[in-house]
Amino acid sequence: MLFDTHAHYDDEAFDADRDALLTAMPQRGVGRIVNPGCTVASSKTAVELAERYDHVYAAVGIHPEECGDFVPAHIDELRTLAQHEKVVAIGEIGLDYHWPENPSHEFQQMVLRSQLRLAQELALPVIIHDRDAHADTLAIVQEYPGLRGVFHCYSGSAEMAREIIAMGWYLGFDGPLTYKNARKAIAVAKEVPPERILIETDSPYLPPVPHRGERNDSTLVSFVCDKLAELRGVTREDMEHITWENACRFFGI
Repeated sequence: MLFDTHAHYDDEAFDADRDALLTAMPQRGVGRIVNPGCTVASSKTAVELAERYDHVYAAVGIHPEECGDFVPAHIDELRTLAQHEKVVAIGEIGLDYHWPENPSHEFQQMVLRSQLRLAQELALPVIIHDRDAHADTLAIVQEYPGLRGVFHCYSGSAEMAREIIAMGWYLGFDGPLTYKNARKAIAVAKEVPPERILIETDSPYLPPVPHRGERNDSTLVSFVCDKLAELRGVTREDMEHITWENACRFFGI
């Protein structure tokens, strides 16, 4: 079975068929899914979805693109949500310097540190979003020794990957690994220790080849698994087993 460690089924892209799609996942080879929140409201929805489907789990957090209205009371709300037995991480949190209209770098960093402290307090792993902010993201997470985490949709260098692995953290790979211009991601995927690999879709975004331009869903994580198996010279079955075991260990399921 496949474990999609990052998919946003709270997204409106799934409004028309969310229940049918999620209900059918185990029969389609996807045994577990983690749905991270991006706001307090979407984190609540993620928890509700986890309550409704045995194979769905939730993470709760505030995404850097969505943190402009952050107030300290949001941490209390996330803390309450995180008490749910099916909340397995704090996320999706991090830094995003890509869009000029995003909150300031300093504000994003403050929100990130607030959520990392919460994860440390609750002994939960974190799901990190890092876009065009590699140096700052790595420096900030290194301020919290002992914290466990994954760099979701990893886009950094091989050198940075080695630092992340040295901390005992994980790297998440998804659809872009199958793209023609994925030279950097491919180099990292070949090098990362097998016990530090997670697979994900980021549904409904980032569909893999040959489904680019379509809505992504967790069944397409199979293409990511296939690509990793090809790159690393192992069977698809071996890679499926490796990534399932890694995800269960990482999330404590």
